[in-house]
Amino acid sequence: MFKAMFGRWVRLAGAGLAVAASVTSAQADEVLAARLSALLGQERTAIAEVPSARVAALTALPPASARNIPTAPDIITYDNAFLASQPTASGGEQWRCLAEALYFEARGESARGLFAVGEVIMNRVDSARFPSTLCGVINQGTGRIYACQFTYTCDGRPEQIHEQASWERVGKVARLLMDGAPRELTDGALYYHTRAVNPRWARIFPRTTTIGAHHFYRQG
Repeated sequence: MFKAMFGRWVRLAGAGLAVAASVTSAQADEVLAARLSALLGQERTAIAEVPSARVAALTALPPASARNIPTAPDIITYDNAFLASQPTASGGEQWRCLAEALYFEARGESARGLFAVGEVIMNRVDSARFPSTLCGVINQGTGRIYACQFTYTCDGRPEQIHEQASWERVGKVARLLMDGAPRELTDGALYYHTRAVNPRWARIFPRTTTIGAHHFYRQG
């Protein structure tokens, strides 16, 4: 009987200590919260006294160039001299998809024509009607012979790059477009075709411009 009473007393004492510990912990949390609130209030007061222009300067992100993020030049001229002045381009999978599309679809075009074809692909990425990545847009429908969006991906022939100078040229255009070059040539076009053909949809969609060997169209 004595052992039972002693055990019960020990259990009650342990419970009492646990309650006391929890109360102490809760009080400590309240004290900590009060101190943090006071500190934050002091910080807010100090920040309020700093001129807004200074706050903006302190909180603004550094320019992209300072963060090693590539950007397109402020001024782009659509000629071969401008492309020749640009550094050799490179990139990941999405860059390669765009560069390949420009190579197989328009490598014989002028610089202006290359940018125009590239604009259409970039516009499709931004449109809800098409996939949301460059590779997705370019390979849409691939696997069905002559039923894809870009014929070179589904004509049954292997894509082989033999013209190194042309590859470097289209690679620069792809890089510039991906880095934010303005899209000002095709007026938002989502479609194009060569002047040698006359697809049925070309009679429905409004034509926005003609550049080099291609007509360009918006969604009707």
